[in-house]
Amino acid sequence: MIEAGQKFPSFSLKDQDGTTRTLADYAGKWLVVYFYPKDDTPGCTIQGKAFTSRKQDFENLGVTVLGVSADDVSSHKDFCNKFGFTTTFLADPEATLMKALDLAQSEWNGTKFWDRSSVIVNPQGIVSKTYAGVKPQGHDDVLLADIAALHTGANQMAPGLNQTQDANTTSV
Repeated sequence: MIEAGQKFPSFSLKDQDGTTRTLADYAGKWLVVYFYPKDDTPGCTIQGKAFTSRKQDFENLGVTVLGVSADDVSSHKDFCNKFGFTTTFLADPEATLMKALDLAQSEWNGTKFWDRSSVIVNPQGIVSKTYAGVKPQGHDDVLLADIAALHTGANQMAPGLNQTQDANTTSV
């Protein structure tokens, strides 16, 4: 998986409305990019609901949240409509971004899925923190706390950089 301190890869992916989104669209902004296995599955729905209910909390910290999976635009649109999600979902059916980030995959019932992971990207496009093997419940709380700490740390060192680590995350 990409490591903290590295430049987040450029991307050009369509969102649930068919609008092409690129990394350049978010220049100068904090990003949380979360990767999930599949639309309309229990864990992914929990995560989508959490990010929708906490959207204002993320925005208050100046953070845009993007959800990404290998599902197509139509699947994302149906998923958003079914649950009233307000987060932007990017379709990566060719897995170009997930491969560029070197995300892990797991197999379930003979089918491979991309592992649930998240990345915090600072306004300069540099990865500030990564999370592998994410549990869907409560991850929004972890991200909000870590972003608040990154903001505090940004006032004391280089923008968006943090000096702490734990077993499931990397940061600089």
